[in-house]
Amino acid sequence: MVQTSKPYASVLRHVLTHTSTSRVDNDLNCIKGGGACHLREKIVAEAASTFIVVADYRKNAEILGTNWAPGVPIEVVPFAYAKVLRDLKALGSPTATLRMAVKKAGPVVTDNGNFVIDAPFGRELMLNPTALLTKIKLLTGVVEVGLFCNIVKAAYFGNADGSVTIRKSDGTTEELTAAR
Repeated sequence: MVQTSKPYASVLRHVLTHTSTSRVDNDLNCIKGGGACHLREKIVAEAASTFIVVADYRKNAEILGTNWAPGVPIEVVPFAYAKVLRDLKALGSPTATLRMAVKKAGPVVTDNGNFVIDAPFGRELMLNPTALLTKIKLLTGVVEVGLFCNIVKAAYFGNADGSVTIRKSDGTTEELTAAR
């Protein structure tokens, strides 16, 4: 791609891409970023011609944030993390925290060299994830937000009985039974 001078994202315009997700709401908005790579995932998702998510039935939520305790992952510039934490608390996430690494000392560092803040928001703010995404993105120091709004074309949910439920952006739902 470098030799053809085509940026990676432009090549993906003609590609179907899929990913797992932390939670999906009734409008196919989702929370992603448990693995701290939501900036790159969002670039790929927005560049692709079709973006679908795959999840098990437990990740299906009527409203985002109602069954996902860690909250919204937010990638921030390291220099700004303390300021962004204060801003997020003022915005309505009083328990926003810097994500700490498990097998090393210090915070989680993304592939881009940034930190991740996990910010749980109450039901009222999560009722409109697009508005919340905009408010968070306007905070100086925020690189990307793990709210994927209005870009998912379909969500495939694997159910406990082996069947699959497919919810599409046009509002239709399809059930696939498990092969026996």
